[in-house]
Amino acid sequence: MTGTAEIKGYHAHVYFTAQTRARAQELCEAAHEVFGVGMGRLHDKPVGPHPCGSCQLSATPEEFARLLPWLALNRGGLVVFAHPITGESKPAQLADHRDHAIWLGCGLDLDLSIFQ
Repeated sequence: MTGTAEIKGYHAHVYFTAQTRARAQELCEAAHEVFGVGMGRLHDKPVGPHPCGSCQLSATPEEFARLLPWLALNRGGLVVFAHPITGESKPAQLADHRDHAIWLGCGLDLDLSIFQ
């Protein structure tokens, strides 16, 4: 292992369309109830680097170790983008979103220009 960054937490972004919004909301609410992870609001339009509607789940490293396998089995065809949080600087955020990304389902193009 060559990296020295400390993982402070994780974000899992559940992507949805108008047709899959209710399913995404149910999934995120269930994750919040089962694991106690933070649940953000549902954004119906792209926010930040995300290419479509999404809901953010925030987890500690310990919570994420249980959350990710659960999402893999229960996502119901939804795309989930997850990444570690290693720092607040733009270079750290870029690396977290580009180099350390975890995709459940097909990977989508992110707008990484916001980290430049």
